[in-house]
Amino acid sequence: MSGLFDVSKETILITGASQGLGRQFARVLSAHGAAVALAARQTAKLKGLEEEIKAKGGRAAAVAMDVTDGASIVSAIDAAEAALGPVTVLINNAGIAIEKPAVEQTEADWDAVIGANLKGAYFVATEMARRMISRKQEGNIVNVASVLGFGVMKFLSPYTISKAGIVQATKAMALELAGNRIRVNAIAPGYIDTEINHHFWSTPGGEKLTKRIPQRRVGSESDLDGAIMLLASSASRYMTGSVVTVDGGFLLT
Repeated sequence: MSGLFDVSKETILITGASQGLGRQFARVLSAHGAAVALAARQTAKLKGLEEEIKAKGGRAAAVAMDVTDGASIVSAIDAAEAALGPVTVLINNAGIAIEKPAVEQTEADWDAVIGANLKGAYFVATEMARRMISRKQEGNIVNVASVLGFGVMKFLSPYTISKAGIVQATKAMALELAGNRIRVNAIAPGYIDTEINHHFWSTPGGEKLTKRIPQRRVGSESDLDGAIMLLASSASRYMTGSVVTVDGGFLLT
């Protein structure tokens, strides 16, 4: 069975790899033999992760990428492929959230969230797909959506809209690219304990939200390891246009 989830021959580009889920994806995929290109704006954090992976015998390269800038996307992928070879798997993870009521969200807030989460993901994916097509290379794109692409919470309207867009972008690209042997799927995490939100879960608001999760716990970053290994490997070879939800049952409530 271990061979089914083999990623040891893959070169995987991970956006938003400097922290949180992106960093965890990089760690687990490199631990299973993948070469990982680490992309984010915060290159100082990326270098630390690159050194950590190399110290464990893995292959990694840190590249600066601003997903809202088309030229930055191109130059980052160029650098990643120069360092590690042709990218075979893209994990489109970069994203942000701005928490405030819809009537207080500014145009700049909207542009920042939609630009990073939806526009950025779309154009990283399409740039990567063009390269795969030109090489006549089988490829694999994994978008990071969210349970808030299906349900909603107060004060996160641009974020929820962006993640609903990611769900549709996944399906649209999957349909168009299937004939080129490029699969496009998504993972939709629920509430995950990361360094950014860790202290929230011990507050009254965090405890209230945790009680809404049928498993009665917040997910850990490692709870996504199985799903990302499935989607990044050939174990998902007959899946395209799928969205894998990992949420402790949150969407059931």
